[in-house]
Amino acid sequence: MAARRTDALIVDAVRSPIGRKNGTLSHIRGDDLAAQVVNGLVERNGVDPAEIEDIQFGCVTQIDEQAWNIGRNVALTVGWPVSVCGTTVDRQCGSSMQTNFNAAAAVWSGQLDLVVSGGVEMMSRVPMGSNHGSMSGAVHERHDIVMQGISAEEIAAKWDLSREDLDRYSYTSHMRAARATDEGRFEKEIIPVELDLPSPDSGSTLVRTRFAVDEAVRRETTVEKMASLQPAFVPGGRVTAGNSSQIVDGCAAVLVASEEKASALGLEPRARFLGFGIAGVDPHLMLHGNPQACERALAKAGLAWDDIEVIEVNEAFASVVLQFLADTGLRERWEAGDVNPNGGGISLGHPLGATGARITATLVSELERRNARYGIAAMCIGFGQAIAGVVERLA
Repeated sequence: MAARRTDALIVDAVRSPIGRKNGTLSHIRGDDLAAQVVNGLVERNGVDPAEIEDIQFGCVTQIDEQAWNIGRNVALTVGWPVSVCGTTVDRQCGSSMQTNFNAAAAVWSGQLDLVVSGGVEMMSRVPMGSNHGSMSGAVHERHDIVMQGISAEEIAAKWDLSREDLDRYSYTSHMRAARATDEGRFEKEIIPVELDLPSPDSGSTLVRTRFAVDEAVRRETTVEKMASLQPAFVPGGRVTAGNSSQIVDGCAAVLVASEEKASALGLEPRARFLGFGIAGVDPHLMLHGNPQACERALAKAGLAWDDIEVIEVNEAFASVVLQFLADTGLRERWEAGDVNPNGGGISLGHPLGATGARITATLVSELERRNARYGIAAMCIGFGQAIAGVVERLA
């Protein structure tokens, strides 16, 4: 008889506060930021870092400070034992949801027992696209590859989403994020960061500063202000900077354990992963695969949409989420506050390689706040993919 598969337990899930472009976190390296986050993760759970077998870290722009396998470099930067391994994963925007998938699969298969899954992206310091990638001519012969903003525009047109629809959704995202901040909903998931910032009085003097609150939320915005913004990608288009995800800096991490290891260390898991799904779609339209990825993840978990109480869909663009709601028939669930109840990439920001772990941390916290059982987190991915993971609250 085959042995029962161990659960892939989410012992804890945390993140840094998210810094706006060229804001507070632009003064710290990504490996130094990640070191504080992963150290905070293990310290608050009383885990000896020597017990960690691997750090699986997502990062998209792997150049300069984010090069040389930042997953391993985080372990070295934080000063953990050299026995703690590390690797870096690039599934574009889904990178740290993929590290969740990798960590869970390693635990389910019995290959690893204690893993830190997460990601980091310092978009102020290492700009998106600065790694200067290129594609084979064979790809361009088969597919019309465009930037994501163009795909977001085409989704808006194909799904008949108006500029007003996009702006109204985005305004709601900011209002939900502001409310969540004011109500302390993010406090359990945020690891405050210590860093040196230039003194307001003297730029040459550095002041040690504690950074603990997301700074990209535009709580003073209005639908009218959003309507005044010019299209970002197509003249006369519908997609603007206001209804797109924000360029930000941030890090997130999830501690994943087997049942045996959690028991041996006396850990109290908050949740567990139940299943994952991935989907490949047209790389031109690119951003519309969330419904398929969710269907596959739900099937692996043996669940249906009616079982899911909290839904996180990364707000790469407002058109992406509205397309997801249209295809899944979940528009009323968004209006009721079950989809992205605390804002998302439009309001909080989308630090590419960190977002999968970030929305996981937010999902676990929201399940606890509601005393709910099941949740799902999904994200579209550049060049035509999507990924989703289903979580069950335990604590």
